[in-house]
Amino acid sequence: MSSKNELFRRGLAACLLALAMAGCASLPPAKKLVRVDETTPESALQYYQGLGKMTGAELGRERMVLVAVPQTPYTQVRMAMLFGHPRVQHDLNKALGLLDAVLKSNDPAAVPFHPLARQIADNYLERLKLEGQLDKQGQQLKESQRKAAELQDKLDSLADIERTLTPRPRTVGGKR
Repeated sequence: MSSKNELFRRGLAACLLALAMAGCASLPPAKKLVRVDETTPESALQYYQGLGKMTGAELGRERMVLVAVPQTPYTQVRMAMLFGHPRVQHDLNKALGLLDAVLKSNDPAAVPFHPLARQIADNYLERLKLEGQLDKQGQQLKESQRKAAELQDKLDSLADIERTLTPRPRTVGGKR
């Protein structure tokens, strides 16, 4: 009987080991930790996520800090992210200028930022296009409202004229 128990224990141990290994294999890969002083596209993306957690005052201070530090491709991308952030008074044209400088640079420090800068620039160009369409639609709406008001004024004037006309006498019994 002891050999059956021993065989059972070994089989059970093998199954548990196989399950444990299969469970470990299905775990997602560990995230690469980004150091605070690291200047990579990944750290720039983490910076962007951090912008969403900042208050308006903190965003203003961040802008002053970025203007004061040396203008590296990493700093330029971060400034572009700040200039295009929805929670601040954005300046997409200035942000696009910074991104364009990164994209045109062949500096080895700028090359890793080219894909990220291209993606952000495409996003900002699309936003500018949509803002232009929104402005155009707003102008069309104002023009339509102005025309509708003019037409209403004309209708009101016609109604006033109609009220001032003397009514025609009615004939009884029809025409003769």
